[in-house]
Amino acid sequence: MIRPLELLIGLRYTRAKRRNHFISFISATSMIGVILGVWALITVMSIMNGFHKDLRERILFVVSHVTISGDDGKLADWEEVSARVQGNAEVAAQSPFILGQGMLTKGNEVTGALIRGILPEKEKDVSEVLDHVVEGNAAALRPGDFGIILGDTLARILGVRLGDKVTVVAPKGKVTPAGLLPRMKRFTVVGLFRIDMHEYDSGIALVHIDDAARLLDMDGEVSGVRLRLHDVDRAPMVGRQIDQDLEQRYYIRDWTREHANFFRALEIEKRVVFIVLTLIIAVAAFNIVSTLVMIVTDKQPDVAILRTLGMSPGSVMKVFMVQGTVIGFVGTVVGALLGVLTALNVQTIIPAIERLFNTELFPVSVYVITDFPAELRWPDVTWVVVISLALSFLATLYPAWRASRVQPADALRYD
Repeated sequence: MIRPLELLIGLRYTRAKRRNHFISFISATSMIGVILGVWALITVMSIMNGFHKDLRERILFVVSHVTISGDDGKLADWEEVSARVQGNAEVAAQSPFILGQGMLTKGNEVTGALIRGILPEKEKDVSEVLDHVVEGNAAALRPGDFGIILGDTLARILGVRLGDKVTVVAPKGKVTPAGLLPRMKRFTVVGLFRIDMHEYDSGIALVHIDDAARLLDMDGEVSGVRLRLHDVDRAPMVGRQIDQDLEQRYYIRDWTREHANFFRALEIEKRVVFIVLTLIIAVAAFNIVSTLVMIVTDKQPDVAILRTLGMSPGSVMKVFMVQGTVIGFVGTVVGALLGVLTALNVQTIIPAIERLFNTELFPVSVYVITDFPAELRWPDVTWVVVISLALSFLATLYPAWRASRVQPADALRYD
């Protein structure tokens, strides 16, 4: 337990002007190091939290919570499957779909894309992609009209606008008297959507399910049934339950399995970044060791006088522990405040820096999403503060112990 006298002397040593300016410089450097480490760690952790949350939301705009399909990628009895699944209380909505790959061409421009056949009136119940149509109207997807809705990035790649024609070439050909010819059909662009996620905006095209069936030669069949659940976090459990209800005759996958490696990589990256940035705090905290060692050397006559006046070695140790802890405490508090302020305003700070230096710090094609999210989580802030304070405290133990070992006679011999 630190008594008022030890606390008073420790704080006085912290505030006092030292004869050795180099010691003052090292002390200030230690404090600045702690500030920068805590600041960086809170900011980066908040950005990674926001990135993870925003990425999950954008993926769920397009990806279904649970998907039922056949082992060969086709589902002929989808209406029977849909009727059996309808009785599950966890299922909020469902919709059949057809999925295939194709090439889209317009003039000299050619690019690949996923062709998804949907029922517009049901698709709105299982995904939010049609809620992000920025031009045109999803109602224009009518069977037999061969309309198509493109991601806005995909439309820019092809150089098309609303009303333009694009040719869709399916990989599966058709046999004719003239030989094997590719399946192709001209579609009219009736809408553009934007998810603000490069992978989807540049790689997905939506058509009516009947038109997709004709293009991909899937008359009477679909690729599967997409399900939307009341609770997206229960998708793995509900998927296993549906698999048992359907007697394990179909291939069931949920959104966590479709992107399992991706989200696992994000979690691993978050842990690695936490460890690396914690090492910055550790370096700054243990810089306090060198600061206190020099202070102890500088204050040996003072320590000898205190010991002569009756102060115990334990009390001397506590004096220097107070001094080192104050350095760590001030650095931690200031760093935490800067980190919290930065995390709360990062979406304003990053665009301002990009405008100032006329550059794009995080290119869309590399970092997947177009904006820069951040989510401040107070448990993360608490962990950072606790770790920083603990490291700062540990850094004071050895120098403080050295101070407590000073012998008054030896320290005052030449003074």
